[in-house]
Amino acid sequence: MTQIPLPDPYQDTEEYWKAAREHRFIIQKCGDCGQAQFYPRGVCSHCLSSKLEWIEASGKATVYSCSVNYRAGHPGFAEKTPFVLAIVDLAEGPRMMTNIVNCDPESVRIGMAVQVCFDDVTDEVTLPMFEPA
Repeated sequence: MTQIPLPDPYQDTEEYWKAAREHRFIIQKCGDCGQAQFYPRGVCSHCLSSKLEWIEASGKATVYSCSVNYRAGHPGFAEKTPFVLAIVDLAEGPRMMTNIVNCDPESVRIGMAVQVCFDDVTDEVTLPMFEPA
C-alpha cells in the first residue's frame, strides 16, 4: 500500500500539527485586527501584523463547496475513493480545504453542517477532517 502524502510541519505550522495530534483544532487569530485565519502563517492575512495567537476553534463548519472524487490523483488515495474534497467555512470565519468523511460521499451538500474529526494517519501525523454534524 502506498502512503498518502503527509504534511511536513515547519515553524509556522508546528503548533497546528501538534494540537491535531492531541485531537485539538486550533487556528490563528490576529492580536491587532482580531481576524481569525487559516492556513497557519507568520503574518496576518488581513493586516500583515505578526501579532498572532493560537486559539481553540469550535470545530464547527459549513460546506461551502465540494466535489466527490472517484479517481485518485496520487496512488496513496486509490483505496480511499470515492472521497469528498471540500472547502468549508469555519464558524470563526476562515475557509479551509478538507475532506468530508464518515458519510456517503453522495450525501454531502453545499450548506451542510459539519464538525471536525481526526484521522491518526501515523504516530506523528493526525489530519483534521470533517464529518456531518
